[in-house]
Amino acid sequence: MDPVAEELAEHTGLAAADDRALGTNLRVVATHAERLGAAKSAVDATLRDIDLACSRFRDDSELSRLNRRAGRRTRIGELLAMALADGLRGAQLTDGDVDPTVGTAVRLAGYDVDFVSVPPDGAALLLQVQPIPGWRTVRLDPSTRSVHVPRGVEIDLGATAKALAADLAAAAALAALDGEGGVLVSLGGDIALAGEPPPGGWTIQVSDDSNDPLDVNAERICLQGGAIASSSTRVRRWRRGGVELHHIIDPRTACPVETPWRLATVVADSCVDANVASTAAIVRGAAAIGWLGRLGLPARLVGNDGAVVRIGGWPDAVASTG
Repeated sequence: MDPVAEELAEHTGLAAADDRALGTNLRVVATHAERLGAAKSAVDATLRDIDLACSRFRDDSELSRLNRRAGRRTRIGELLAMALADGLRGAQLTDGDVDPTVGTAVRLAGYDVDFVSVPPDGAALLLQVQPIPGWRTVRLDPSTRSVHVPRGVEIDLGATAKALAADLAAAAALAALDGEGGVLVSLGGDIALAGEPPPGGWTIQVSDDSNDPLDVNAERICLQGGAIASSSTRVRRWRRGGVELHHIIDPRTACPVETPWRLATVVADSCVDANVASTAAIVRGAAAIGWLGRLGLPARLVGNDGAVVRIGGWPDAVASTG
């Protein structure tokens, strides 16, 4: 669904560790090989905290507790408050294209457990076309970290919490290195960079699925800092009653969005901002081209027919030299 970070063997000292976290693949890359272990440990600790705060697949998570308490004001921890604030901010910036109140719609569409446990096929579902409750129904007080979620509303932070995790994990990894060198954290392809990049910058391979192997013919982009994120309709998919479904919900219909794009990749200062923009681009459809252009964010959109649109200074594809 997303870009994968390429380990650049030609840069002396660059090292990577691969793992699984938050239901997806994890890669941590450090420019100082001897400090990779410290960086990875800091990333692991951060992701454990995020999982306990924001997972909708754990009964003991803060988010699950909040959803069970819908209709009552609830005080939440710092991490969940940060993630929820990012989700509400993303909804405001995208006019509701990315909305954290899609939880019930995602669950009813069949994505009700960690994706590795979602059956690839199954009986038909009856999905009702209707607007989701909407982010404006949620009342968050940042000063007291208290939130009121109306009864019947279920919060899902999948569009932003993973990106926030990448941002926080990259910062934690750099801190573990005492601010020396540089780190890259790729979480399901949501990629956050921190510190000093390797010579020539970080080279990122762009593909639908962050599990795709490195391919000399794949398009790549070089970044000195910031973050990059992708959203795709081609990876987290399943069938119900012979109908293809996916995880990106259109808040206006509460159903998987019908879109001309199979992949949207965006570069921004933070992974949260890149993820919000890439998800909104999938939902917004053809109007995403002008919208991303007005924002000035470098972006690459791939149509269902394979046609590529580059926006905001995203570089043209360069033929690989092998």
